[in-house]
Amino acid sequence: MSESSLNHHTTTHEHRSRLQRGTVLAVASIAQFMVVLDVTIINVALPQMRTALHMSASGQQWVINAYVLTFAGFLMLGGRAADLFGRRRVFIVGLATFTLFSLLGGFAQTGAELIAARAAQGIGGAILAPASLSLLTATFTEHHERRRALGVWSATAASGAAGGLFLGGLLTDLLGWRWVLFVNVPIGVALVVASFLSLGESAVGPASRRLDLAGAMTVTAGMALVVFGIVSTDSYAWTSARTIATLAGGAALLVSFTVIEARFASNPIVPLGTFRRRTLTLANAQSTVVGAVVFGSYFFLSLYLQDVKHYSPLRAGLAFLPMGLMTFSGALVASRLVKRVGIRRQLVIAPLVTAAAVFWLSHLTAHSSYLGSLLVPLLLVGASIGVTFVPMTMAATMGVPPAESGLASGLLNTSRQVGGALGLAVLATIATAATHHADGLGARR
Repeated sequence: MSESSLNHHTTTHEHRSRLQRGTVLAVASIAQFMVVLDVTIINVALPQMRTALHMSASGQQWVINAYVLTFAGFLMLGGRAADLFGRRRVFIVGLATFTLFSLLGGFAQTGAELIAARAAQGIGGAILAPASLSLLTATFTEHHERRRALGVWSATAASGAAGGLFLGGLLTDLLGWRWVLFVNVPIGVALVVASFLSLGESAVGPASRRLDLAGAMTVTAGMALVVFGIVSTDSYAWTSARTIATLAGGAALLVSFTVIEARFASNPIVPLGTFRRRTLTLANAQSTVVGAVVFGSYFFLSLYLQDVKHYSPLRAGLAFLPMGLMTFSGALVASRLVKRVGIRRQLVIAPLVTAAAVFWLSHLTAHSSYLGSLLVPLLLVGASIGVTFVPMTMAATMGVPPAESGLASGLLNTSRQVGGALGLAVLATIATAATHHADGLGARR
């Protein structure tokens, strides 16, 4: 073979390799965007859902929590499945499950059917999300390329939450609440086709290794009971026998999960030694706090704009659009900031900005204006969350062996979703108690 032919062959191979890596990045990023989108796209449609399906306030909240809890509980299972059975195979299974139950949820005729579909949709997301991140870490092995890829992936994932509020408002106002679920179907089908055509299969783990189903079920049930106990305090006091029994049952299941992982599971869903990696542990702790703050803020701000300020769903969605754009921009800039500021400093400064902006938002009243009291803190929250995502993802996956990339991805997603579910439950309980207290003072007057 001549030198020119060899160079041409090498150039063609490099071009195909770049094209394949670009396709993997696009498919994984869009899939993660869709999964994160579905946490918040429902928020703006909740008032219409509640009216159409005759749901209670607690049932309305479980439209969110059903998805978040199964998502969080089965993420570890999804992550380990990707490590053992192949990332492409597991990615497609999760994507197909997510798409199918999005369709069924859109056709729901009762609140119970909608909540059940959202729970099943969360399982699909739990299989899909860690596989998308592990596909990236397996494809982009060079440090500079991985940092850039994680920047794009984080930007789309981070903006999915705020983008969901805008898209949810647009679809709800123009087409009705069912379309916040139907919108996933064409995207999901297109991604399934693209995955079959473009993704290569990764190495599969030993066939003798089994997934830790007992661990997955105990941690999911345990978290569900804990959150259910907290949510139910709007009807049952914290000191009631029902609340105490529910919380105690959830705690017992979580303790059982720890025992199963430490002593009985031949292939634990979460090897406890994983937490010896300090950067991974700190990243997951921060992810839990970020999830609690962000999900709670989105939920209450969407209700505030519609129930207090009487915004239409479309206008409420547009109100969140600047936040989504800042989140996307912040995540894109974050990969460059890491080189100059460093992961550790970035993970300290950005959350402090988020905390300050959320404190600002806590002073909203019925007479607060959007431009004067809401826009600037929304921009700050959006930018700071976006800047946080990239270093947090890098810290969680740093130094993790390729065979455990799904596990690391699952842990990071789990901590964020658990934080979101628990944060939303606690904040909803506080809000209900404050409302009852205000109503009591008004009645006495």
